[in-house]
Amino acid sequence: MSSHHQKPTKAGGFPSLQATFAHVLRSQHTKQNLKNLLRVNQTDGFDCPGCAWGDNKQGAFQFCENGAKAVAWESTGKGVGRDFFAQHSVRQLAKQTDYWLEYQGRLTEPMRFNAITDHYEPVTWSEAFSIIATKLNSLSSPEQVEFYTSGRASNEASYLYQLFGRLYGTNNFPDCSNMCHEASGIALTKSIGIGKGTVVLDDFDAAEAIFVFGQNPGTNHPRMMNTLRKAAKQGCKIVTFNNLKEVALEKFASPQNPIELLTPAATTISHLYLTPKLGGDMAAARGMAKFIIEQRPDKVDHHFIKQHSAFFEDYQHSVKHTSWDKIEQQSGLTKAEIIQAATVFSDSKTVISCWAMGLTQHKHSVDIISEVVNLHLLCGQIGKKGAGLCPVRGHSNVQGNRTMGINEQPSADFITRIEQHLSTTLPRQAGHNVVEALKALHSKQSKVLICLGGNLAAAAPDTDFTYQAMRNAELNVQISTKLNRSHLQVTHDALILPCLGRTELDKQLSGIQKITVEDTFSMVHASTGMTQPASEQCLSEIDIVAQMAHASFSYTNHSHKQTDTKQANHNPLNPTAHVGSKLDWLALRDDYSLIRNLIENTIAGFSDFNQRIEQPAGFYLGNSAAELIWNTSNQLAQFNPSELPESVIADCSSNAQTTASSAEQQAIFLLQSLRSHDQYNTTIYGMDDRYRGIKGKRNVLFMNQQDALQLNLLEDQLIDIQSVANDNIVRKVCGFSVVYYDIPRGNIAAYYPETNPLVSINSVGIGSSTPTSKSIPVIITSSSKQVINVAQI
Repeated sequence: MSSHHQKPTKAGGFPSLQATFAHVLRSQHTKQNLKNLLRVNQTDGFDCPGCAWGDNKQGAFQFCENGAKAVAWESTGKGVGRDFFAQHSVRQLAKQTDYWLEYQGRLTEPMRFNAITDHYEPVTWSEAFSIIATKLNSLSSPEQVEFYTSGRASNEASYLYQLFGRLYGTNNFPDCSNMCHEASGIALTKSIGIGKGTVVLDDFDAAEAIFVFGQNPGTNHPRMMNTLRKAAKQGCKIVTFNNLKEVALEKFASPQNPIELLTPAATTISHLYLTPKLGGDMAAARGMAKFIIEQRPDKVDHHFIKQHSAFFEDYQHSVKHTSWDKIEQQSGLTKAEIIQAATVFSDSKTVISCWAMGLTQHKHSVDIISEVVNLHLLCGQIGKKGAGLCPVRGHSNVQGNRTMGINEQPSADFITRIEQHLSTTLPRQAGHNVVEALKALHSKQSKVLICLGGNLAAAAPDTDFTYQAMRNAELNVQISTKLNRSHLQVTHDALILPCLGRTELDKQLSGIQKITVEDTFSMVHASTGMTQPASEQCLSEIDIVAQMAHASFSYTNHSHKQTDTKQANHNPLNPTAHVGSKLDWLALRDDYSLIRNLIENTIAGFSDFNQRIEQPAGFYLGNSAAELIWNTSNQLAQFNPSELPESVIADCSSNAQTTASSAEQQAIFLLQSLRSHDQYNTTIYGMDDRYRGIKGKRNVLFMNQQDALQLNLLEDQLIDIQSVANDNIVRKVCGFSVVYYDIPRGNIAAYYPETNPLVSINSVGIGSSTPTSKSIPVIITSSSKQVINVAQI
């Protein structure tokens, strides 16, 4: 495909090494960060603050390019304190890019928003905790608080946070999982009885085939590329289903291999690379199953099915009655291509399937993932070495957060264990997920937003709606390492509370503290920061949560007119508050091993927690489905017999005129949002996307060249993008430049969070409530304004 935005011929290699050290140099902590890189993912070191891929603990270098960027971005010599905020009003800061905001450096002292001056001003820690306690104790219901969590919070911080919220009286725990892998947990729990992947890292060495669905590990999980490279070199057949042709899944050169580092040599990764239409993965997997059932019945593992599964007959009936015409039309792949993939799958004795947000952010995402599970049940590809299911998580402890109880719909067993240990009663009704929390804030039913890390304003869909929802909060508390967009969505009271980063020394009264994290393979291991904190005013997340809880539960107010019924210790709406007041939160802050004792006593799988994290690689939590134990309603794995959907496009509501009045006369494209290579989630490290040939800009739209030419669009021509919804709200982004790219016709792609404004708050996955950020119907028009792309600083 002709394009002057040329992507490289291979990923990794010397350019990756160059980019790594360029970011280390820009951190202004060069010497310290070179030392940090030698400690990343090492025993007695710290866990990478980037992705959740597992560690092999072998070799001196256990970091990748994006991990190095994350370390350098966090451990920087630049600081943001009172002088900075005195110079910049919130209104002025809101005009800056996300990249510029975080590039200013680490937050160095607690700040409070002054609505009169429109500036953040210094506040003491004791004043900040008093403000929070006073507000929490003035509310008429615990349900008026939203406790948001980022996936980078440690196990100890997450556990303490959910305990604080539940003893306060709510299950409102919206978190980043609601926007990414929620569908994975729901589909897996329904199908195999546990919402986690069934494989460990060593399984990849034993796999004869690895299927990679909807994932770009070269950018989002670069350490995974060394695993795939090793597998490919051992003869494993890697089959990729990805809407875009991503260079890392074609050819990868390991920066740790001298030949591939210094020569054009590279390892071919994908044995077969297929590019289905957006939302077409379920149809592709259904086609594979149809070929196996109808043409290769000897490959169906009937013994496994009879012994371990339910609803196979219903599923088989559904498969046989799915036409190849519909499979080809919906998948965007030919029957021959699907048969190629099915042949690899059925001929391989051991198969692992991996996936990420290319499967999870669709209207029918739960059914899509269930169809991948169906394939594995069909051929008995689960519960044996080298075979199983692997949702590849994003943030480094997003899976651990869920294990620790960051879940708006906690299991009865989880709640019961805590109740029994603390001799109390906790709320059991479902709380708010992200979309529900934003709607509650938008309608002013919720009054307080507390964010343990993350950047909700940039991560959530429907940007205008999200901004207004956050601005409606009567108190907005942000526990953060760096300035970001969420700090600027304020009109009332707000606090910025600076916390330690993963790389930093965490010293409490009992000495230097360890925290723990859980990777995507259910391995739990310790992490110990080494560098001096960015500021003496930075507290650990655990310290902040403990002091919030201590202040809130010990709250007495003699200076304010307040009835006893609104005091925490006597609030009839919050019968658990008296237990919160009896817990010694500050002792838990002083010694994290006491938190781990609580975890051990209330969460299954954590016996001898403090002892087991002393092991060099930590310990494995185990996986029931990997042991062929199915914790489902009938104690069997469940085939999902769902039919293919009539349409993969999510409607936003049922009865209204389309916002694009002339949409019927215009071509409607399906847009997916994605990350650039200089990005991790909402954090923008730079303005380049080396693996897609983009330099110095982010407002770009990747299009099939034939689609572009049919609209008379040339490369670099500026266009506007407007989503097609049924709620009479115009959602539009302007000034994006066209880039020709290898992508199926009718599909387009652009960066996140720039295209978040196009996703309706009402457009969510069935059963998961995950925003449909990978299937946004849009129309494209010539740009109404010229936009100058911001060059890299």
